[in-house]
Amino acid sequence: MTTTREKERTRSSHLPFGDQRDSPFYGRDIVSVRQFTDEDLRYIFDVAHEMREMVSRIGAFDLLKGKLLANLFYEPSTRTSASFTAAMERLGGSVIPINEVKYSSVSKGESLPDTVRSLEAYVDVIVLRHPEEGATALAAQYTKKPIINAGDGVGEHPTQALLDLFTILEELGEVDGLTVTLVGDLKYGRTVHSLARLLSRYEVTLNYVSPDILQMPDKIVTEIEESGTPQAVHTDLESVIGDSDVVYVTRVQKERFENPADYEKVAGAYVISPETMKLAKERMALMHPLPRVNEISIDVDDDPRAAYFRQMEYGMYVRMALLALVLGKA
Repeated sequence: MTTTREKERTRSSHLPFGDQRDSPFYGRDIVSVRQFTDEDLRYIFDVAHEMREMVSRIGAFDLLKGKLLANLFYEPSTRTSASFTAAMERLGGSVIPINEVKYSSVSKGESLPDTVRSLEAYVDVIVLRHPEEGATALAAQYTKKPIINAGDGVGEHPTQALLDLFTILEELGEVDGLTVTLVGDLKYGRTVHSLARLLSRYEVTLNYVSPDILQMPDKIVTEIEESGTPQAVHTDLESVIGDSDVVYVTRVQKERFENPADYEKVAGAYVISPETMKLAKERMALMHPLPRVNEISIDVDDDPRAAYFRQMEYGMYVRMALLALVLGKA
């Protein structure tokens, strides 16, 4: 005898989107890029590509109608916060924005575990940005609802890394065989920490270009080395840009420096200009997680290889995919 549950499962398996609560993503926290298998990555990117097609055709749909997201941001954010909001609303869900945490109970001394346990009484999923490394993993221990890491201090930014990898796939069609050059603040830049970890799953070569005081942390370099991925350290971008298929630029993060004088020494270390781009391949992708300060001249924006604004759009599709997956709707 076929049960109602089995009927629902059979019916949903023939639909591109629907209840998929047997999916391994259902109810899952998104804390680190290290949690994903190769199959996970393929699945996320397949769904993200479908989301892109759906938005192109109909704009928004009701896949997550009735679902609520809490955007809990302890640090300022424009793109990530707006991207998750757009992703949820494109899917028909609603958002509770908590971007000014200083006006919440946190300012009264409430702990992070108490805050997320309170919020999960109202919502179906929580997106968390926090200045302390490991905060999302801590919060996930206290919540039954899925929690998504939107950046934890100098630790990781897994959804940014996923959208960065998706951008490379959409722009260049492949990842294996590419040379990827990471430029700028590699010490404090959580985006490059997560991206390097993800890229080490592929057949790539990594270049690190930074001032001496902003080099990639040893623990990341060691981890990448253990994967067998070729990596090299440089201080001169011009020596490697001509061999690079992807140049990923990061801003020097003033807010991470304890000594302002140290920041001033490296603030303008690398600036991508039209002259710089003349040294680059005709087919390559110039990326930046944004916001930029002066790392890329606005004169480069019209270069077809400048992918950073398209990168932001790709991010919405990836976050749409993740929200649908953890809520059992993809």
